[in-house]
Amino acid sequence: MSASESRLLFERPALCFSWFTGQLNQIRPKLSELVPACHLAGFSGKVYHKSFAGNHLTFIETVSNTMKTDELREKYLSFYESKGHARRPSDVLVPTWDPSVLFTPAGMNQFKDHFLGRVKLDFTRATTCQKCLRTGDIDNVGRTAYHHTFFEMMGNFSFGDYFKTEAIHWAWEFLTDKKWLGLNPEQLSVTVYKDDKEAADIWYDEVGVPTSRIEYLDEDENYWPASAPSQGPDGVCGPCSEIYYHPEGSEKVEIWNLVFTQFNRVGDPPNNLSPLPSKNIDTGMGLERTAATLQGVDTNYHIDILRPIVEAAGEICGRNYVPDSDDGRRLRRITDHVRACTFSIHENVYPGANKEKYIIRRLLRRAVLDGHQMGLREPFLYQLVGNVADQMKSAYPELQETIERVSGVIKTEEGHFLGTIDDGLARTSKIFSEMESKNRTIVSGKEAADLYQTYGFPPELFEQVASEKGLTFNWAEYQKEMELFGEKSGSEQSVLFQDGPVEKLKNTLRSTDFVGYEESDISCTIKGIVSRDEQGESSLTDSYNKTGEDNPLIIALDQTPFYGESGGQVGDSGQINGEGFRFVVTDVKKDSDLFLHHGYLAEGAISNGAKATATVGNGRRSGICRAHSATHILHYALQKNVGSHAQQQGSKVEDDLLRFDFTNLEPVSPEQLAAIQTDIDQQVSSAAEVKWETIPLAEAREKGAMMLFGEKYPDPVRMVSMGEFSRELCGGTHLTNTGDVGQFEIVSEEGISAGVRRIIAVTGVKAQEYRTKTTESLRAIADALGVTPAQTPAAVKQLTTFVRDLKKAISGSGKKPEAMGKIDATTSDASEKETLKQVAKILNVQAFDTPDRVSALQQEVIKLQAELEKQSTASAVSTDDLLAQATEIGGVKTIVTEVPGANANLLRQLIDQLRKSAAPCAVMLLAASDDGKVTLIAGVSKDVIEKGLKAGDWVREPAKTLGGSGGGRPDMAQAGGKDVSKLGEAIEQAKSIAQTALGG
Repeated sequence: MSASESRLLFERPALCFSWFTGQLNQIRPKLSELVPACHLAGFSGKVYHKSFAGNHLTFIETVSNTMKTDELREKYLSFYESKGHARRPSDVLVPTWDPSVLFTPAGMNQFKDHFLGRVKLDFTRATTCQKCLRTGDIDNVGRTAYHHTFFEMMGNFSFGDYFKTEAIHWAWEFLTDKKWLGLNPEQLSVTVYKDDKEAADIWYDEVGVPTSRIEYLDEDENYWPASAPSQGPDGVCGPCSEIYYHPEGSEKVEIWNLVFTQFNRVGDPPNNLSPLPSKNIDTGMGLERTAATLQGVDTNYHIDILRPIVEAAGEICGRNYVPDSDDGRRLRRITDHVRACTFSIHENVYPGANKEKYIIRRLLRRAVLDGHQMGLREPFLYQLVGNVADQMKSAYPELQETIERVSGVIKTEEGHFLGTIDDGLARTSKIFSEMESKNRTIVSGKEAADLYQTYGFPPELFEQVASEKGLTFNWAEYQKEMELFGEKSGSEQSVLFQDGPVEKLKNTLRSTDFVGYEESDISCTIKGIVSRDEQGESSLTDSYNKTGEDNPLIIALDQTPFYGESGGQVGDSGQINGEGFRFVVTDVKKDSDLFLHHGYLAEGAISNGAKATATVGNGRRSGICRAHSATHILHYALQKNVGSHAQQQGSKVEDDLLRFDFTNLEPVSPEQLAAIQTDIDQQVSSAAEVKWETIPLAEAREKGAMMLFGEKYPDPVRMVSMGEFSRELCGGTHLTNTGDVGQFEIVSEEGISAGVRRIIAVTGVKAQEYRTKTTESLRAIADALGVTPAQTPAAVKQLTTFVRDLKKAISGSGKKPEAMGKIDATTSDASEKETLKQVAKILNVQAFDTPDRVSALQQEVIKLQAELEKQSTASAVSTDDLLAQATEIGGVKTIVTEVPGANANLLRQLIDQLRKSAAPCAVMLLAASDDGKVTLIAGVSKDVIEKGLKAGDWVREPAKTLGGSGGGRPDMAQAGGKDVSKLGEAIEQAKSIAQTALGG
């Protein structure tokens, strides 16, 4: 290879990377000549740089004898499989069903219910490689060697199975055994929690790690959650032990964290840690970080699955990748962010304004900014989606299927931001110049808020640009300015908030006076009308005359008695009537302080400025009030019977229906639920006064009002009191007496996320309907089974077992069951509701679906018994009977016949027996079922295959004749058909095929 050829190779590093491995020995002398600094004999896997003829050359020494990332992932999972762990797939990146997180942050998240004992354990040990996304250290991405937003976390988990001894020994074995990673034990050290003598002794006495390589750290470093014993939160926690690798000539790197969840924290120290009855293991090993260790590179971004993306980004951006340069840091950040966004958008999380969608928008815009700072003015990130999919295809082949869609989404978002970024950056430059002239070092929140509102320039990017110039960012002031922004008046705000007709109403009206605590029927004035045209576009209008539910409207009033949905309580419904019109209110929403009345015009025509009467539908309002007041009583009862930690995490209050989410690590026991029900009934019967008052926040706190962690309260606040037992800060509508709740029934209690339970309950009329339906359902089941209501669980269990045994008998895996016997007399203290729940659990259906399910099972018994009886007739057919029908073709006993009533298992058994006793033979047996379907099974002995008749081929054409298909192995095959009327024709066809093939 000439020097010019070598130089070309170096100038195209992405090409070099894929080509270099096979050519290493051939080009070694030339490389030594061109880049003497490269020590080729060592295969260290490091990255070298050298200037050559004015160009910056990047050389990747491909290491053929180091472990690839995909190999590491597989080795980890295989190792723990060998230790009895169930290999589980990665959970989704965006767990939409888990309200506690936006993205999956760790491997243990999919096992929350397993750790908390909420589910039946199909396994007690598991191992995964989980795709994760975190943004807590986003500003370090690209700057440090190991930070990512998206990463993969390898982990092994124990749910009450093994504990510290096994976890530590196995970790050490995987790291040091040459069969696995084969790391030098002398280059490993560990840390333990300062009071965890058990873990320290295992490391020293059993594993043999010297005391010089065991470090004892405090709870802020070696506890999960960090500082849990002293600072909380309450709940499951435990010490951890971290494993570090010490590369030669570099700083140590944490590669594994072993968490020992063994305590339940309750309250403040001392003596606030109680041992858990079931101790768990939760470990995490970063895939990228460990791969970097094994591959001998000094940053995760240089491992085999990430370096090609970095290089590809450099080529797209027109930059050689120089790790220590500003552009090098930008290319690494682009690599990380585009990988995170590719995975997220693949899971249908598109860039947007809220929650996880905003995170994706933020990541994309950070990457676009990096490209912009390298001179790019057109979308470019989308071109990297294919690279990401290619590098990750071993573990995530599904990415290949959405490359086009994901690329399109990213390209669109890039285009939107590139349309405003220049103006935004120009403004930041002006701000920085003014700051420099005034010797300021802190970017004001007002400047950032103005930039965001005017140019859509995210404050996080403003902070990023500022930090690159050594400036700090005032986040507290920014948040304050954003809150004030919506309260300003004037033309400036109208321009900045032109997002639709509702925003214009907000700009004009500001707020609606709510008088619904005292009144339900008031005089008012129409202040705004929002209509929708045939294309679905909304706009403000002065008047409207289209009637009917197909023509939705939004009405704004000067004052309203209608409660707008907030605080978990749904909006009111009712009517707004005026001269010449009647408007039906179906729902009411709040947008800031503006109440929006959704509904439709039932009669006449409505116009702005019209006088009207607003009337709340008192029937529904009363049901909502019952449910809301009952929610406060439920909260009180939970605190009393479950514990003070059982605080509200969310609620939904509707017409005589409530949903209440609360903190609790485990299911509420039946005994606790019974006690809660009793306490609620007592407080309802007490007919305690319900009253509310608006008082200073400090006074409410002094009076003992319940305040929820994480909630932000106004000052002054509205405090709702019920007798002497409940005081809560609440803006909802309530009864004036607890006795008006009437009846209260808990419908269900279930887990919805880690540490959060949910109770659904009904009140008033719906509670009475629930009790009546419970009684009727239980009696219907008892009557159908001929037992008493108390005997229904046992009778249903017997019925389901009988159905199962009948199916086993039919399939040939069990004997014919005895008839169902009489249920023993049963006495039980369980309520009708609890008894019906037991039945529902046995049947795995909703409580009120149980009668239909029992009826269906009884019908199934009749059908199965008839099928079994028919099958018993078919089983009387013997191999001798079949041999008597055999025809010899070319020296082969050939049998093609119907076996009425037989199932597939019986047909196979007969064929197997014939192949053993009558070889050489060729057998095809057919059986028709009551539903008109036909089963065909063919089997031939080995010597028949050699003669040219294969079972898979033989069965195929008769199956087509019967309107079906099938196939299989040469010696045994199965097919199915749907046209039983052609059974005779299929039999003759099969005989003809055998005749032709065997040459008889």
